[in-house]
Amino acid sequence: MRIGGLDVGEKTIGVALSDELGLTAQALEVIRRRSLEQDLARLDEIARHYGVVRWVVGMPRNMNGTYGPRAELTRAFMERLAGHSGLPVEAWDERLSTMAAERVLLEADVSRARRRKVIDKMAAAVILQGYLDARAARPPESFV
Repeated sequence: MRIGGLDVGEKTIGVALSDELGLTAQALEVIRRRSLEQDLARLDEIARHYGVVRWVVGMPRNMNGTYGPRAELTRAFMERLAGHSGLPVEAWDERLSTMAAERVLLEADVSRARRRKVIDKMAAAVILQGYLDARAARPPESFV
């Protein structure tokens, strides 16, 4: 049983997966967006191959906690993903996830060109790890 994490952007979708115990998140891949149908089909392939039972999607929020236009697009994507996959889809605050991923890559001395290729899947891993950490801190019955 794995949980998938997504960082949904206009041009790409960063994908991360939990380990089977749901303790750690690992960056998996970056999907170059072509069409909604192709994006959903690729996510279905990933879910089947890795045994994903839930998707966690980074929800863009402003620093003051409000939602902007990008959040509405993300909500619409989440609804389509849930309807298409039949899996639960949950939003998770993605504020500062890209900055955190960038910091990790800089500390690892990853080149600028390489960072551009992996930043979205690293951001997905940061989002998913935040979800997993919060989940571990709560009683199991609060996550259905």
